[in-house]
Amino acid sequence: MTEMTEKLNRAAEYIKAHAGLVPEVGIVLGSGLGDLADRAEVSSIVDYADIPEFPRSTAEGHKGRFVFGRIGGTPVVIMQGRVHYYEGYDMQQVIMPTRVMALIGVKTLLLTNASGGIDRSFGAGDLMLLTDHIAAFVPNPLIGKNPDELGTRFPDMSEVYDLGLREKSLAAADKLGIELRQGVYCQLTGPSYETPAEVRMLDMLGADAVGMSTAVEAIAARHMGLKVCGVSVVTNPASGISETPLDHEEVKVQAAAAAVRLGQLLEELIKNI
Repeated sequence: MTEMTEKLNRAAEYIKAHAGLVPEVGIVLGSGLGDLADRAEVSSIVDYADIPEFPRSTAEGHKGRFVFGRIGGTPVVIMQGRVHYYEGYDMQQVIMPTRVMALIGVKTLLLTNASGGIDRSFGAGDLMLLTDHIAAFVPNPLIGKNPDELGTRFPDMSEVYDLGLREKSLAAADKLGIELRQGVYCQLTGPSYETPAEVRMLDMLGADAVGMSTAVEAIAARHMGLKVCGVSVVTNPASGISETPLDHEEVKVQAAAAAVRLGQLLEELIKNI
């Protein structure tokens, strides 16, 4: 057992002792989306600060805790706040929460984020179902000695975002009358927003939205055999598409406005997982 897996197991054992249930579904909430945890029948809350060697969220709008409970009878764990590479954490720390969720029982991971829209047909507040991602601009989280007990050295990434979950998401959106766009998400490091030239480059590469999280978590989850689904809240047009300068306060406002629809969508999806 490597030092890395020992740290993961210590964190997982602490969480299991305080969770009160074994979660089947994990939900990661992005910037401004933390209130989605209100949809759960809460059984316990575990602060990141109390977990041995666990990274803490420092980004504004991220509470930094696990919420355990049930949504529609399904046991879930909700991450109210993730950690980002731009906060100064290395990639092993960034994906630690994902790996720990797998170790405590999660089989399906639902990832959410706030993003900038590159596709010019997207408007502020649109929901985009991730069909694929581009992670070539951030360090791959699997670099280094492979913990064989977690997954294979060279995991397949031909279908990161599970087709079955995508179909169920679209069916849930149709049932609820929620417009759910689809597209490719690109993760950059942040914390600065993209330049107009970078956005033009990403557009040429086939990206429909851009943000500072999610893709590396999806890679880590697939490495461990989890099914992954991702939904992005497009909070603003990306740099150069709109004349308005980008502002984190606006990101939080738009995310909060879309959070109700996103919560309804995820709740309906969880019922059918």
